[in-house]
Amino acid sequence: MNEAADKSPRYREGMATRRRVLGDGYVDRTEAQRSAFDEPFQDLITEAAWGHVWSRPTWTKRERSMVTIALLAALGHHEEVALHVRATANTGASREDIMEALLHVAIYAGVPAANHAIKVAKATLEEMEMSNGGMEERREEHHA
Repeated sequence: MNEAADKSPRYREGMATRRRVLGDGYVDRTEAQRSAFDEPFQDLITEAAWGHVWSRPTWTKRERSMVTIALLAALGHHEEVALHVRATANTGASREDIMEALLHVAIYAGVPAANHAIKVAKATLEEMEMSNGGMEERREEHHA
């Protein structure tokens, strides 16, 4: 029952938002690994996180991206920090935006949380530059 057509409208909206933010390649890889065991969880995050929260019009994807990076860093979820730093190529958040979010983490959640997240973000940004020609180039596409 992986077919999006068999899912709720909120799920379909969530999947579209998830693809815009994380990219088709990432979502396709995740969906290919879906099993009967984790299907309820995948449906939940697609509907709730992506369909209810990320799809709301109040904040831009750029703003949600910065808040998400800050929250993940504060909670020590560094693998997810890297994922959402990569997603900034699709949300329009800049290197400066990422650093501002992590500076807030340092003040409100502690320097150790921010310190490690900064290392993760730095390595992820360097990896993105080496594989895709630099973040600034992609950012210009969002503002054109």
